[in-house]
Parts: sequence; C-alpha cells; structure tokens
Amino acid sequence: MAATSEHPAETPECPAAQEGGLLPTELRNWMVLLAATGAIEQRLGPVLKETLGISHDEFLVLCLLADRPDGGLRMTRIAELLGRPKTRLTYQIACLAHAGLVTRRPVCGDKRGVEVALTGKGRRLFTESSPALADVVVSGLTEIGPEERETLCGMLPEEADGEKR
Repeated sequence: MAATSEHPAETPECPAAQEGGLLPTELRNWMVLLAATGAIEQRLGPVLKETLGISHDEFLVLCLLADRPDGGLRMTRIAELLGRPKTRLTYQIACLAHAGLVTRRPVCGDKRGVEVALTGKGRRLFTESSPALADVVVSGLTEIGPEERETLCGMLPEEADGEKR
C-alpha cells in the first residue's frame, strides 16, 4: 500500500469557500464536496494502481458491478451512473476484460446492448482489496476539517423523500 506520507496532511481548502464571493451557498458547498472527494481520489489512485493495477475510473466500474451480486449492468447504465461518455467506458471495460476482471455479453433481445459482470477473479480481487481501500477512504475523510465537515453535513436538505433529516 502507498505510504500516507506521499499525500497531503489535510484536505486543501476549497478556494470557493470564501464568504462574500459570488457563489451562492449551494455552489460553495458543492465546491467543498468536490475538494473533499478529489483529495480522497488522490489518495486512492496510487493504492488502486499498486493493489489492483487499475485506474480510479476502472475502480468505479468495479464498485458498481460488485454491488450487483445478482448479475451485471448494461454498459449504457454504467455510463449514466458514472456520468462518463460511452466511448471512454468502452475502453475502460476492455482494459478490465483484458485483466480478467469483467466479462461482456450481449443483452438478450437487444443486439446492440452489452452487459458487463464481474468474473470470479474480479470478485476475489475486489473482496480481498476492499478493506484496505475502505481504510484509504476513511483516512481521507478523517482529514476533512471541522468547517468542511459542517458544510458537507449541512448539504442535505431538511426534508428529503418526505422525511425529516
């Protein structure tokens, strides 16, 4: 696993978090969220390369598939969920398939549709590496300062899905 000394000691302050600027609170909060997730991605990237030999975007595909024990996902749905262009996703899936981590198969009744699923090797590798990867995420979250933490917690609306939060 990559040494934590290679990573910044704390999450960099988001430049948009300055009061009195032009951004409304919601956009300022969004920038804090992006800064926090970006800091975690920077920590996670080298660990993913070292432990799984994959990129962060490829890891996101594996996460979506790992959360689907009943089967795979259509490539179009993966692209939607990740907000990635289908052409970029095709390349990432090809890399994962070449590594033996996923399979591609046609969707029954749709000659253009392709479903992607984890292989046995992909499941084993993901299961073995998940605790260490989760630790990297948790360590990144612990670096978030109190102001950023308050901002992130305050992003949820008071009422969502008809329930008080």
